[in-house]
Amino acid sequence: MSISIDHQEGTAVIKATGRLDSSSVDDLEALVKNELDKNAKHLIFDFSELVYINSSGLRVLVLAYQKLSGGGGNILVCGLKDYIQEVFSISGYDKIFKLFPQCETALESVQNS
Repeated sequence: MSISIDHQEGTAVIKATGRLDSSSVDDLEALVKNELDKNAKHLIFDFSELVYINSSGLRVLVLAYQKLSGGGGNILVCGLKDYIQEVFSISGYDKIFKLFPQCETALESVQNS
C-alpha cells in the first residue's frame, strides 16, 4: 500500500493505494494520528485506488471519527469501488462516514459546511 497526503483548503486529503490490511495499516494510522495532533478538523480519505480493506483499516477510520466527531469535525470517504462500498454497507460504516463518489464533491462539502 502507498499513502499520500495533500492539504487542500485546510483539509487533509489522504489517498491510499493498494491493499489496506494489518500488514500496512500502521503507516496510515501514524499519518492520521499526525494530522489529528495538528488539530485537523476534517479528513478526506480518497480510496479511489484502494483494492482491498479489512477491519484493521476500518478501525483507523473509526478511531479518527471518535476523535473528530466531538469537536465538530468529519471523516469523509470518496472514490469507493463497488466491492469496497459493499464492505462499508455490510458493516454499517456507510451510516457513520460521509461517502462521496467523487473526491471533488467531498472537498466541496467540507468547504460549504
